[in-house]
Amino acid sequence: MNPSSFLTSETMESFSTLMTEQLSIIGNYSGGMPLPIAVSLGILGAVTMTVLAMQFFTSADPIGRWWTFKKQLGVHDENLTFSSDVDTGIDKFCNMVSATEDRLSEYKDMVSGYYDLATVFYEWGWGHCFHYANRAPYESFDESLRRHEYEMASKLRVFGKDKNILDVGCGIGGPMRNICRFLECQVTGISINPYQVNRGNMLNEADPRTRGLCKIIQGDYMKMKFEHDSFDGAYGLQATCHAPDFRALYTNIYNVLKPGAYFILDEWSMTDKYDPTNEEHRRIKKGIEEGNALPDLITQKTCVKLLEEVGFKVLSEEDLALKANDKETGIEPWYLPMCPSWNPFTLRFQFTWFGEVFFHSLVWLFETLRIAPTGTLKTQKMLKKAAIALRDGGETGIFSGTYVVVCQKPDRNA
Repeated sequence: MNPSSFLTSETMESFSTLMTEQLSIIGNYSGGMPLPIAVSLGILGAVTMTVLAMQFFTSADPIGRWWTFKKQLGVHDENLTFSSDVDTGIDKFCNMVSATEDRLSEYKDMVSGYYDLATVFYEWGWGHCFHYANRAPYESFDESLRRHEYEMASKLRVFGKDKNILDVGCGIGGPMRNICRFLECQVTGISINPYQVNRGNMLNEADPRTRGLCKIIQGDYMKMKFEHDSFDGAYGLQATCHAPDFRALYTNIYNVLKPGAYFILDEWSMTDKYDPTNEEHRRIKKGIEEGNALPDLITQKTCVKLLEEVGFKVLSEEDLALKANDKETGIEPWYLPMCPSWNPFTLRFQFTWFGEVFFHSLVWLFETLRIAPTGTLKTQKMLKKAAIALRDGGETGIFSGTYVVVCQKPDRNA
């Protein structure tokens, strides 16, 4: 069972009643205890009950995730390649992304440094799949991500262990493992960040269904060293947006695909609604780029144009964001996880004023107690600011996190 399946207005009202009753009980038996302390104990008790309910009656595993998060934060400094420590790294990154010219010329250090800092937070909040997807009414958050991956994978038209497909910018390999299990094929991923490569390959080997089939190679997808005509298919799942030169990237992907193979691209992009003369639009675009280590976002029309110019046959293109916010289907938009919600079972809670104070205080406490390295709080603030920019882009419709293009490298015999 997933948490969203029972979080109806009735259950939330019952939960609120339970909290009120608990606070009342503590107040009655506090023996003259000051009200703020009694209230704090009541809230602590309610939160503890909530966490235990999620742990034992849902698949959310909050305790396991927090324990993994704590362990990773504890060794965060040791896993960095961009800088000697998190505090130096976040300052260096923020200085680097402030100018478009630096984001273009120093993209390798910028992108790898970003994932040095962000991967731990991504894995805690998002799990192993670092991307967005629309969400149907019957889906949990994790289910929506897997369904999106399966839909993309099905368009590759490959199946079997003799097939090898390329994941362009694979992160720690969550999607590649899901797609490997779905298509029962080999998947080779490429990531520029050494920590992601090590973490992803460890997870690949830990699963007997992906062991020996999934592997991640450390490298720059702008300079891939794979042989030409070597892959049976390829996909880019909201990762090619880090490219400083989209034409060069699409050419590289075209070259390593076998003739007749398909490339499925899910590209972060600016829509036709984006007006470069609009100050608010420029602010949102800049916030997305700076907060996510993107050299320069591409427009949807330019994306299709470049794919065709390098030789791909574009079979279809669709902005999946346009399917959301439909009252008839009930499909929720890809940016919903960044919208505020008082539901404590979701990450959306952190975007409320109380959630913001709570998580800010928690990370500060982790830093103070040396559970997390200095600079973790600044990193959390940077990621939160980036998430708000993404949400603003989605709500205004000027940016899409789910623009999917299906294309094919022409078969020489066709």
